[in-house]
Amino acid sequence: IIEVLAGYGIAAELCKGAPGVYVGDSKIAALGLRIRRGCSLHGLAFNIDMDLEPFSRINPCGYAGMAVTQLSELLERHDSTLFTEAETRVVEALLARLL
Repeated sequence: IIEVLAGYGIAAELCKGAPGVYVGDSKIAALGLRIRRGCSLHGLAFNIDMDLEPFSRINPCGYAGMAVTQLSELLERHDSTLFTEAETRVVEALLARLL
């Protein structure tokens, strides 16, 4: 996700002690990994272009008052192609790491 965001000219980073990917003080992505009964369960949530209002009613990852952001806000771009474009970039970045 950090690499994908860099491709958009956005500096993102990990935050020690707080899971996820951050742009400044705002969380833009969550990553999860769990091993149960010898099987890995993993997931990725990347805020691209959505209604962030529901985050105001929860504590993201258990942190009260944590700000969240999304790619469309950072790019000031709200169009129907952004999701597919970002999805393609994420898949390409993951494949480059795995192959």
